[in-house]
Amino acid sequence: MDEGAFDMAGCLDRIRQQDEGAAREFMERLYPLVLKIVRAHLPRRLSEEDLVQTIFMKVFANLGSYSGQAPVEHWVSRIAVNQCYNELKAEKSRPEWRWADLTEEEQHMMESLASDKEGVSAGESLAARDLLEKLMAGLKPQERLIVRLLHLEERSIADIRKLTGWSVPVVKIRAFRARQKLQKLLNKLTAEEGL
Repeated sequence: MDEGAFDMAGCLDRIRQQDEGAAREFMERLYPLVLKIVRAHLPRRLSEEDLVQTIFMKVFANLGSYSGQAPVEHWVSRIAVNQCYNELKAEKSRPEWRWADLTEEEQHMMESLASDKEGVSAGESLAARDLLEKLMAGLKPQERLIVRLLHLEERSIADIRKLTGWSVPVVKIRAFRARQKLQKLLNKLTAEEGL
């Protein structure tokens, strides 16, 4: 399509009159722009195509609110960025990992943990650490700190108390709750795969 020959205002009028051909032209014209935005802001759990479709659904649903004061590309870009941002916020507020989110090494590590196999290779150890980091993303910052200090850096409760200023009972309770959450996240992940 020639840049100068495309009549965006006419296309929008035809879309408002339920012209499916105009809607297709509109999508074809703006698809590269929306896809570029999605790729720059893609949440981990969503596919590009799903998010692009969601954005175009929002665009068509809100077409009546487009005032025409700014170019339609700017208006669509704002909707796309806001939708990506909303998806990222939702993902951050509900962090969870699915079996499909894991690398092959991490999946193998999960299978090894489930089978109680003795002896972990260096590659499996690295995969286990990566898996732990992913699971820890589901914890609150204070819980991540406790797990890191107590279990990864192997510091004593007294050391943690000095570093954080928390009382000994607070350190113990937060460590206990963090371990429980990690166990729930791990159980959810293994249940998904049926391990």
